[in-house]
Amino acid sequence: MTKNTSTANHHPHVTSPATVDTKHAPRRSPWPLAVVAALFIIIPFIFWYGTWFGRALTNGEIEKYLADESKPRYVQHALSQVAERIARNEPSVERFYPRVLSVSESASTDLRMTAAWVMGEEHKSEEFRAALLRLLNDREPIVRRNAALALVRFGDRRSRPELRDMLRPFTVTAQAEGTIVSALLPGAYVKRDTKLTRLKGKDDAPLDVRSPLAGMVEHTSVKEGDAVRAGDGIAMLAPDADSVWEALRALSVVGASEDLPEVERYAGGVEGMPARIKQQAALTVEAVKRRESQKTLPIDQPSMN
Repeated sequence: MTKNTSTANHHPHVTSPATVDTKHAPRRSPWPLAVVAALFIIIPFIFWYGTWFGRALTNGEIEKYLADESKPRYVQHALSQVAERIARNEPSVERFYPRVLSVSESASTDLRMTAAWVMGEEHKSEEFRAALLRLLNDREPIVRRNAALALVRFGDRRSRPELRDMLRPFTVTAQAEGTIVSALLPGAYVKRDTKLTRLKGKDDAPLDVRSPLAGMVEHTSVKEGDAVRAGDGIAMLAPDADSVWEALRALSVVGASEDLPEVERYAGGVEGMPARIKQQAALTVEAVKRRESQKTLPIDQPSMN
C-alpha cells in the first residue's frame, strides 16, 4: 500500500500555495504607512519652522508675537526680527520700538536680556539708551551684562563697572533659608540655569539654586548639612571665556586707565583661558593706553569708575 503524503488529498478544503489565486487576493494599502512616515517628517518641520528665529515674520506677526509674553520664544523670535530690520536700516522698524521698550520691563529674564541686545542694535535712540541704563541695575547679572555690552554701541562709558565685573569671579547666593542637601564640586563647568546646589527648605520642600551665569565653579562655600540664609554665599563662579572675550572687546572701546588692572591680569595669562583671551587682553591694554595718552573719550561724558 502506497502512503499518500499530499495534504491536499487529506484536506480537500485547504488550498495549496501552488493553487492560490494571487490575481484576486486583497492587497494591503500603503497609505497608512505613508501617512505615518510623513508625520514623522512634517511634525518636526512644523515645530522647527514655527520656532526657528531665522524664519522671516510679517509686520503683523511681529506685532502679534511681541504683544503676547505668555509665549516667550515667540517674543524672542520677533525681537530677533526687529534686530535684523534695524541692521538693514529699515525705517518702518521704528513702529516696534515702543513694544521693545515694554518687553525690556518684562518679568521674564530671557526677554529682558534679549530686549537689551536688540536696543544695542539701535544706538541712536535715546529712549533705548535710557532703558539700557535702567537695566544696568537689573536684579539678574545676565541682563546687566547684556545692557552693558549694548551701551558700548552708544559709546556710553557708564557701562564700565559692569564690564569690569564680567572679568571677575561671581558669587552665587542662596535665595531662601534652608539646609544644603547637595552641591557641585569645585572645577565643574556650568551653563546658565545649571543646578548648583539643592536646599531643603521649610516643610522639607526641595529648593534648587541654579547658576545665573555660565562659568566654572571656582570654590563652594557650603557642604552637605550646612544651614544657609537668604543672601548667604553658595559658590564662586570663575567667568567663562566668552564673557571675558566680550568684556575685553568692549573695554577696548570705552575702557579707561582704572580698568587696566583687571585687563592686564588676562594679558599676563589666566589658567584655563584660551590663547585668544590673552591676545585680546593685550590689544585692549594697548587701545586704552593709546586713548588715555591722547585724552580722547568715546563720548563727551565724565569718567565713571
